[in-house]
Amino acid sequence: MKSKLPNISTSIFTIMSNLAQEYDAINLSQGFPNYPSSQKLIDLVTNAMNTGYNQYAPMSGNLDLRLAISHKYQLLYKSNYHPEKEITVTAGATQAIFTVISAFIRSNDEVIVFTPAYDCYQPAVEINGGKTIAVQLSAPKYKVNWDEVASKISSKTKMIIINTPHNPSGTIWSKNDMLQLQKLTNNTEIVVLSDEVYEHFVFDAGKHQSVCLYNDLKQRSFITASFGKTFHNTGWKIGYCCAPQNLMDEFRKVHQYNVFSVHHPSQKGIADFMQDEETYLGLNTFFQRKRDLFLNLISESRFKFQPAEGTYFQVLDFSAITDEHDVEFAKRLTKDFKIASIPLSVFNENKRDDKALRFCFAKTDDTLVKAAEILCKI
Repeated sequence: MKSKLPNISTSIFTIMSNLAQEYDAINLSQGFPNYPSSQKLIDLVTNAMNTGYNQYAPMSGNLDLRLAISHKYQLLYKSNYHPEKEITVTAGATQAIFTVISAFIRSNDEVIVFTPAYDCYQPAVEINGGKTIAVQLSAPKYKVNWDEVASKISSKTKMIIINTPHNPSGTIWSKNDMLQLQKLTNNTEIVVLSDEVYEHFVFDAGKHQSVCLYNDLKQRSFITASFGKTFHNTGWKIGYCCAPQNLMDEFRKVHQYNVFSVHHPSQKGIADFMQDEETYLGLNTFFQRKRDLFLNLISESRFKFQPAEGTYFQVLDFSAITDEHDVEFAKRLTKDFKIASIPLSVFNENKRDDKALRFCFAKTDDTLVKAAEILCKI
């Protein structure tokens, strides 16, 4: 039998987490918290179960949740998404991304991605017969060369996937970046897929530049987002997607057959939780404190870094320590020093090795202190 994804092997996340478990290492590789979720949110989900929210939710999602999402976009961005026609609740952001790509990408279509890129983009494009066209972002600042982007747009370009705040680099896109993207896609049929799962984690008075802030860009764009990231519940796999109705109609044609609906009590509980806007408005401060703690603790180490502008990931440059390949160094750190990270080369075009590792700081302070003690000894 011929594989539809012949070049896909075991995920680096699985590899590093398995190594962390095998060697009893501190796991700063995968992007999930090791502290508890809000007890209030858990109680609200439990209450939803106890009060009857145990059958299928509407295909597009619980209406209370879609209303809460719509309110959030009006509050943060002064942008309107119709709760019944332009918002769909999904089984996490990854399902939303896969569904957008499945709805629009056909055989031989090209999709521009910015590398290092989160690892779900390329397989979703390829399984639908498309081809990814990489625009490599250069360490340590990972800024976009818009002349290069323009040179890679062709008649075959059907989609551009962006991710801001950016995983794995921890950078954010500027207003100028969004204006350049808007200009390049104006008067085309290119669909923009904007992965904004870390929208609430932006630091140092920075501002998240959502595609919905730019009217012409919004008309051709999907936003995908994650409640698992926002509310520290990655295992719940609840996300959502926003887009103008003409695009959302196509999304739902696929969504109704590969998922239909997602866990109803979680949707209702999150909807009730979001009535307090501070549940998401306070996250920038929460995660910036953790970033600052981590960076202050490793300031005397031999690692070099640009402080993360967003997400809950920090990239560390180890070029002053060793010339080992980043994958091999990450494995050695896990085995010999008991700390696990993610090497960035696996997300780069042609596996380019910039001598950089990604560390997740969505951890308890105690975990960050112990991790920093190790890093300072390397």
